[in-house]
Amino acid sequence: MRNDDKAELFLNTVYQTLEKGGTVVIPSFAVGRTQEIVYELNKLKERREDEDFKKKYKRTVLGMAWSVLSPLLTLLVMRLVFTQFFGRNTPHYTTYLFCGNLVFSYFNESTGQGMTSLMGNAGIFSKVNVPKYLFLFSKNVQTLINFGLTLCVFFVFCVLDNITFTWKFICLLFPVGCLVLFNIGVGLILSALFVFFRDIQYLWSVFTQLLMYMSAIFYTIDNYSPMVRNLFLLNPVYLFIRYFRKIVIEATIPSVWFHLLMLADVAIVLAIGCWVYKKYNHKFLYYV
Repeated sequence: MRNDDKAELFLNTVYQTLEKGGTVVIPSFAVGRTQEIVYELNKLKERREDEDFKKKYKRTVLGMAWSVLSPLLTLLVMRLVFTQFFGRNTPHYTTYLFCGNLVFSYFNESTGQGMTSLMGNAGIFSKVNVPKYLFLFSKNVQTLINFGLTLCVFFVFCVLDNITFTWKFICLLFPVGCLVLFNIGVGLILSALFVFFRDIQYLWSVFTQLLMYMSAIFYTIDNYSPMVRNLFLLNPVYLFIRYFRKIVIEATIPSVWFHLLMLADVAIVLAIGCWVYKKYNHKFLYYV
């Protein structure tokens, strides 16, 4: 039997055993052999990621298109409801709304799926010793793909809304990169808490609802006092939204301290998330 056939047989055996709730014990007597096993297990993880992505849109007529249509439908509802109240004096209000909805939808989807990433794969890491953060990363890859597709549609809307494209659009890579890391950090914290406290999913749902209203998605903060406007800067999601709007609508690059504030938020959340995973890594097995 060829090596490729042996590897495929090995992966199928492991996969079928885990699907049936079994336990896999893999003895290894050499460093080189261990590396080969780790490589093959990584291929199994990639296969499961692909299957998870397909399962998400299984038996849907539009399939993957829902990843783009969902935020667009939300945008349409907001556009119809809030234009008469907040959009009359706001230039490029459709783009203004889309910026807020784009960023918040990505944050909400990424953290929501990341929260259940550990418990959703408990049948694997309770039987095979694999890095548990990989499950969270796979969820973030899926949501990042959805975000990228919606971002392409966002640029189309910018053209329709007569937004001028400048070289400053390249700076959007900064908030996108920060948002990815921020979502991973929040996901680390939430997924760990969800193992010990199942109620966290309901509390997080209420919190994200409150966060949406506090992120100035459909209204402006220009009429608030300077002190209140500064309070909005304590909201990391608002910072990402504000960065998008400054680049796309105002064609200006935020100040250095604005960048540092975003980096500080990302660093704090990531540090807490990594600390939680390191501290409770072995305790997860007793609560799944």
